[in-house]
Amino acid sequence: MTDEARRFLERFAVIMSEVGYPRMAARVLAALLIADDGRLTAAELADLLQVGPSAVSGAVKYLARVGMVTRERELGERRDHYRVDPTAWYRAAASSDEVFRRFEEGASDGVEALGLDTPAGQRMDETRRFFAFLRHEVPQLIHKWDELNAGTGSS
Repeated sequence: MTDEARRFLERFAVIMSEVGYPRMAARVLAALLIADDGRLTAAELADLLQVGPSAVSGAVKYLARVGMVTRERELGERRDHYRVDPTAWYRAAASSDEVFRRFEEGASDGVEALGLDTPAGQRMDETRRFFAFLRHEVPQLIHKWDELNAGTGSS
């Protein structure tokens, strides 16, 4: 791996960790994303990231649990290969409705508790309206993505 690719891997991992991914899981995901064939073994990940096998094991377990990576094994091989699930980003966006709904409902409760005639209640109403907007727009964006990628085998 070139120095430039290694720097990119670490920068991308920082972005992912800043939005909530555990640091090692972010590094493993970034490594898988930039691997030439899109898949690596646990040993290859440990070597590439210069970490121990237990760090890789915990990271891939986390990534598999949240649906970002899949585990594969070649016929006759004993080693697992890990690959970024090609539909992971798509599925994450598609499943965001439940998260948005919960925020919207929570903010509605806040408006009710605080009153729309208070500054705090108005902020909560803006929060509620924002998540209602996202619940409406994200499915349309996913539909546009589907149309854009029709026939490409993506998503």
